[in-house]
Amino acid sequence: MWFEQVMFFVGAIGAIAGALGVVIIRNPFYSVLALVGHLFALALLFLLLHAQFLAAAQLIVYAGAVMVLYVFVVAYIGGQDEPLGPEVAGIRKLGAVFAAAVGAELCIAIIGSGLSKLDTKGAHIDPGFGTPAQIGTLLLNRFLIAFEVASYLLLIAAVGALVLARRRRGHPDEGALERITHAPQSARTSP
Repeated sequence: MWFEQVMFFVGAIGAIAGALGVVIIRNPFYSVLALVGHLFALALLFLLLHAQFLAAAQLIVYAGAVMVLYVFVVAYIGGQDEPLGPEVAGIRKLGAVFAAAVGAELCIAIIGSGLSKLDTKGAHIDPGFGTPAQIGTLLLNRFLIAFEVASYLLLIAAVGALVLARRRRGHPDEGALERITHAPQSARTSP
């Protein structure tokens, strides 16, 4: 009993520290590593809830595959700390306003719905809840389109980041490279 309580606090502190690290750390590579630590802590919390399949999926899919993709994108783009221009100052102020609004909304939601449920036993959970068969049925029947759209969004985001990084570094696109290599050669052969 005491072991589960200790592991809960270890997982909770690790999840909060990893999430804060993602937001606070300015180096994108270390930010991605903080997100990996956050995902490991979430997997520990899933294990404490006896959701072994979700913990394994958390480690394999997110901490394994998706984070490797993020690390490759960050490594390709580079971790240059470029100063933000003066036009971003307004966006920073607007970001602080939105963060405060989301924080207030979360406080209202937690206080409004959480306090009335303190003395109850919680929601009724069916015996097969969280099993691999039930999750597979939900993913392949009810949430198939959302599942596929999420995978396409990740792919589009990775390709977009690569294209933006290529343009930022001053590399020409493929068509421009072919025009550069063919133009001098055709100029030399003409009389």
